Parts: sequence; structure tokens; C-alpha cells
Amino acid sequence: MSPKKVALIVGASRGIGRQVAIDLARNGYAGNQVVVAAKSTSESSEAKPFPPDPNSPQSTISTVEREIREAGGEATAVAVDTRDYESVQHMVDETVRVYGGLDVLIYDSGAIWWASVENTPMRRFQLMQRVNPEGLYGTIQAALPHFKNNGWKGRIIVVSPPIYSRFFRGKTAYAVGKVGMSVLAKGLAMDFKREGKSHMAITSIWPAVTIFSDAIMAMLNAPTDRVNGRLELDEDFLREYSHIEDFSKYAVVAGATPRRIMPARLPGLEVAEQDDEGRRIDSTKGASAKL
Repeated sequence: MSPKKVALIVGASRGIGRQVAIDLARNGYAGNQVVVAAKSTSESSEAKPFPPDPNSPQSTISTVEREIREAGGEATAVAVDTRDYESVQHMVDETVRVYGGLDVLIYDSGAIWWASVENTPMRRFQLMQRVNPEGLYGTIQAALPHFKNNGWKGRIIVVSPPIYSRFFRGKTAYAVGKVGMSVLAKGLAMDFKREGKSHMAITSIWPAVTIFSDAIMAMLNAPTDRVNGRLELDEDFLREYSHIEDFSKYAVVAGATPRRIMPARLPGLEVAEQDDEGRRIDSTKGASAKL
């Protein structure tokens, strides 16, 4: 890895992504070297009030960069349209150009629309697929060569859900993409394992009570074999791995207990024949490998 760890947070202009970027820089995990990427930019020196409401359109990667810098960290804002693979490649390449490497990739970019299939127009469906699974896939594709240059040492965190049927209800089009992101996380983790890349890990995180930053910090510091391929809930991971029992400090209202928004138990995905691959097929070695 590079002397100071470099973290790229995609979808860092507001909300959860912004908070994760600020906390990574504040806690020194990334050696105070953080790249914040999203589509929205602004003239941060003109932001009033500053910092802006973190959940408002006034919060952009420009203001997040300024927040981190004014707190003593080192940050660079890079605009990206995750629907455009050339833009994604530029984002990753710029990260490496500025800081000399890439150690941590966090993908929080997302498009959302919760409605029935009948009430989800095709253009809305396509937008979600392009930003959610396709954007993630492109970002990972652009990042993998740089992880290879690190000697296959790195971490990827994806904001995507565990896979269970209730998640599909009332938001099927959204679920198609978000569950696809979780499938990508599980599948890439299997690639890492079968290819002997034991210092790489990809982990999915989803909110039970929305305490992402602490859970992500814990994931990044956990052994790769503990987190690779896991579809984790923030509260459950902190409870099981960090042995936290008292979550009162996360309450927005003092004394209140945050409502858990996820099932108490989730189904497993493994089958008895999990390790039986049969005959391996590699399409890159076939006659039809070229598009």
C-alpha cells in the first residue's frame, strides 16, 4: 500500500457519503488523504452558511473538500458522472495521480425511486441501473488495476442491502439494481478468494439504524477474512465485531432508542454444495471473447 492510505469515496457530496469522508479524514484512517467524488460541485468559498446543511443541495463535493481541509485534513474533490465510464476512469486515475495510489474504495453513489413496477417508467428504471449496479461495476473495473499495483492489498465498501424478499416489496425496480450490487460484492469476493488475493476484501453495508461511519471504520480495520463477501448491517456488525451493546450515543433525540428498520434475522445464501464448482468455464479463453 502507499505510505499513507488513500480513500476514494464515491457519492460523497451529502448525507452518508459526506459523513463517511469527513470521519475517515478526521480519524486519520486514510492518513488524511481523501478523494470525495460526486456529480455536484459549487464554489465553496461562497457557501453561506458554512458548512451547509449536509442533506441539502448546497452540500457538494466542493464544500466537503473545504470542510476536511479546514479541519486539518487533506482532500481533493473530483467531479464524476457514474453513468459515464470515461468519467469514472478519470476519477480513479485522478485519485492515483494526486495521491500516488488507491487503498480504499467506498461506493455510496445511488439513484432511488420507490414505486410499483407499473408506476416506474422505463427511463427511471434505466437511470437506477446505470447509477447503481453499472456505476459500481465500472468503478471497480477502473480501480482493480491500481489494487493490482498495490500487490492486491485494498478494501472496497459498497452501500447495498442484504438479500431477502421483503426488500423487493413496493420498490422492485430499485431493488433490481441494489440487490445486483450485493451480488457483485459476493461474486467479487469469491474471485478474490479463489485467486488467492487474501489481502483484498469487498464488503456490503446497509443501515439497521444508520450508524454507517463507525461500522465502516470497524470494517476497514477488521481482518480481510472476517469481512470479505459479507453483506453486513451497521448495528449488527458493531455489536458482533466491536462488541458494542449501548447504542444510545447514536440517538438523534437524547434518550430515544433508534428504530431498527431491518429484520432481526436474515436468510443465508449458501447451499450444501457451495464449494462444488463443477467444471470451471472462463469465457476469456473462448473463441467468442471479443465483442
